[in-house]
Amino acid sequence: IVDRIDDNKDGYLTTEELKNWIKRVQKRYIYENVAKVWKDYDINKDDKIAWEEYKQATYGYYLEEFQDATDQHSFKKMLPRDERRFKAADLDGDLAATREEFTAFLHPEEFEHMKNIVVLETLEDIDKNGDGFVDQDEYIADMFANEEGGPEPDWVITEREQFSDFRDLNKDGKMDKEEIQHWILPQDYDHALAEARHLVYESDVDKDQKLTKEEVLDNWNMFVGSQATNYGEDLTRNHDE
Repeated sequence: IVDRIDDNKDGYLTTEELKNWIKRVQKRYIYENVAKVWKDYDINKDDKIAWEEYKQATYGYYLEEFQDATDQHSFKKMLPRDERRFKAADLDGDLAATREEFTAFLHPEEFEHMKNIVVLETLEDIDKNGDGFVDQDEYIADMFANEEGGPEPDWVITEREQFSDFRDLNKDGKMDKEEIQHWILPQDYDHALAEARHLVYESDVDKDQKLTKEEVLDNWNMFVGSQATNYGEDLTRNHDE
């Protein structure tokens, strides 16, 4: 894997090479994921997945009979949400998804034109009082359930400060859609670059801003826990790239 990350074959891994590799691994994971489920949904084998095909494959059983009231409730909530997301991904509006459109449906956070859907779904998940905003308590409740009603742990208090200082940009005590987008899809943050910098910082013993194979292998556990090796999975697969 080190040899394949080293694009210019100079024996060193730079932050840029690591960043490009991590983006590649992420992309490969997404397309493999789509390929894995494609045949389950493309029932008529026309190399497109129609909304009706997806609906039947996912909800067919529920469309005919409901198990109980809880099933019925979650079904009624999920079906329109899936349909809305499917239509957003279906750029040509023919209600049949190509591979690329279906990839946008399954992994909307990776596609620019799906950002609004990601924000909307996040808002709907966290906004318990249905006012169209996420207040501080809703924000905390998404991460921490204080069932005993006792004092909050330190990290929760820190998160409350984060909410006031960095999430609620216009200081009105709640997050609107724009602030939610800034939180979950920040434009000025590249997670692949951040991960690459972290790997170099933690493994670069001689501090020359690049890694030798020895430096990587000496800190192998850092890489096994990283997206650079698909969290260790790539170490056991046959490589055909």
